[in-house]
Amino acid sequence: MKTRMLVPLTLLAMGLLSPCPGAGQEGTVVLEAGRVLDGRGGVLEARDVVVRDGQIVEILPAGEGRGDVRYDLSDRTLLPGLVDTHVHIHWHFDRATGRTHSGEVEETPEEAVLYAAENAWKTLMGGVTTVQSLGSPTDVPLRDFVEAGAIPGPRILTSISAVSARTGGPAEIRRHVDEMADRGADAIKIFASASIRDGGPPTLSQEQLDAACGQARARGLRTLVHAYDPVITRRLVQAGCTTVEHGALLDRASLELMAENGVYFDPNIDLVLRNYFENSERFVGVGNYSEAGFAEMRKVLPVALEIFREALTVPGLKTVFGTDAVAGAHGRNYQELVYRIEEGGQDPMAAIVSATSLAAESLGLEDRIGSVVPGMEADLIALDGDPLQDPGALGRVVFVMKGGTVYKHRPAGP
Repeated sequence: MKTRMLVPLTLLAMGLLSPCPGAGQEGTVVLEAGRVLDGRGGVLEARDVVVRDGQIVEILPAGEGRGDVRYDLSDRTLLPGLVDTHVHIHWHFDRATGRTHSGEVEETPEEAVLYAAENAWKTLMGGVTTVQSLGSPTDVPLRDFVEAGAIPGPRILTSISAVSARTGGPAEIRRHVDEMADRGADAIKIFASASIRDGGPPTLSQEQLDAACGQARARGLRTLVHAYDPVITRRLVQAGCTTVEHGALLDRASLELMAENGVYFDPNIDLVLRNYFENSERFVGVGNYSEAGFAEMRKVLPVALEIFREALTVPGLKTVFGTDAVAGAHGRNYQELVYRIEEGGQDPMAAIVSATSLAAESLGLEDRIGSVVPGMEADLIALDGDPLQDPGALGRVVFVMKGGTVYKHRPAGP
């Protein structure tokens, strides 16, 4: 209860509880956009997107929309808010040491959730309006306060606490899944491989994966499996799991097997590794973040890129946008998408779809978010530039609306 009271009061003092002036107004809001990317592969020129009660209600030719407030985005590109399917919103650098938090520095629950709230704000300002956080108990109060509109942040889905080899055998794993479901988890995270810093070998048996993914299905929950190689991928496909996270050591046969069985692929090929390398002094020496581990990550970087390029050629494979954002990466989520386009060779429109409607589908939210069509929730961002021609425009977010509330608006200069 102390944490729940402290978070909104502290954020109020920080000035983070107030969205843009007029953003919380009642009535109808009109966004006049020079170009609209609908999140499903379509492009509309010169449109008014009309928002009421947090939903998109009409899309009309520019100038025809009527409302109480109008935002001039006529020289901007409007698209759905990005959906990052893999972050760790609670990961942060300790202010006292500057190093990644590992439990060695004492931290109160209040401090933990405030760090997470800071990361949530950065993420929202970066144009990401929905995240799946995999995961921490800290996610739960943050998710609930954001959902209630008490503090600003992206919509948060959380797995709370993961299944791993330490969880135990099938019976213990089923009990863990039930416990997470009872605590309000939105999905179940499963560590089925060791860290790539340790080579990424399988750590769970077929029986353990059957228990985890089977019990999650019984409770109506999706499963996100930390997995690297073909052996563990065959097991998780057989177990009926939902999504492969990472998959840096896969082969084409594994990718085709995933496509045939409707398993989503979330490769995380750039930002997490780039961030580790840029902040190596903040990680090395903590846990299994060793010099040898960093050498393993450097070796896997080109391998992961080639697997991503191969995945783009597999018919029917649903490759979604996820960054694995940890301490130092929050708010930079778009960099993963730019890398996929510029280095991975992904078509810009396909990349945007992977981070909007397809990512929403993988979360079971395709009927609520990820598309600019009437009836969807008004999670919308505007960019300075056209990302189909200049992928770097994804980093120039000038407007953010989530659920009909405007949190960022930078009008065009003279």
